[in-house]
Amino acid sequence: MNEKVNNGPDPKAVIERMYPASIEDVWELWTTEQGIESWWGPDGFSVKVHRLDLRPGGEMRYDMTAVDPAQIQFMKRAGMPLTTQANLTFTAIVPLKSIAYTHRADFIPGVEPYDVGNKVEFFAEGNYVRMILTLDPMHSDEWTQRAVMGMESQLGKLARVVGHRDPN
Repeated sequence: MNEKVNNGPDPKAVIERMYPASIEDVWELWTTEQGIESWWGPDGFSVKVHRLDLRPGGEMRYDMTAVDPAQIQFMKRAGMPLTTQANLTFTAIVPLKSIAYTHRADFIPGVEPYDVGNKVEFFAEGNYVRMILTLDPMHSDEWTQRAVMGMESQLGKLARVVGHRDPN
């Protein structure tokens, strides 16, 4: 695991990963409905994309559903529905280089909805893609840590999908 956390005045979580793939393949997994549905969401959750408008100001809307018993139990204990609708708005797109977006945090019981910024950068390094993901902090350290853990889980799913892709 290659996680670095900046503890400056505006602490952001930075997660770095290497994938044995072409930058085009990793980009496709981040920018198509089929690609996103194959890995997005933490382990134990499935995702169905309903809208994907990949441009600054465009949106991605999707449902994320708890499907494994441990996640179902967690969601029930937290007073959250098993399926949550999620919305993110793309703020910057540089093809094959970076995607920036805000994610609407409107699913937390007792907390007013707010936006959280994220940025993913892609770097071709030989037969690998180095990916650096920067997450803005959430409203509390606990929820920031949950966001980091969730992203790490879904990046593990991304690694498994990359590992099963046909290299040709």
